[in-house]
Amino acid sequence: PEGTMLIVTPQAKQKLVEALHENTHDPCMAIRITINPKAPRQLDLILDREKRGDFVVKTHEGLKLLLIQAHLASRLEGLVLDYEDGLQDFVIAELTRH
Repeated sequence: PEGTMLIVTPQAKQKLVEALHENTHDPCMAIRITINPKAPRQLDLILDREKRGDFVVKTHEGLKLLLIQAHLASRLEGLVLDYEDGLQDFVIAELTRH
């Protein structure tokens, strides 16, 4: 289906909102997902502004939360971004493992 991109769990969204509030007061800033070049399964999260062609994940209130470059969005399609309290970190998992 169209628009199947990265799925962000409610818990991860909540943590992203908290991270945004802690790190910036600029409403134009959001959190960009980038791939760690040395560890492709690891993601780096950085503060950034929306750029042309970005996929944007918003909160229910319409706050820009996540920015994902188009080429990365296609790679993350159907994956889930979650937050694991035990790890105190964000994790990306496949939705279904066969």
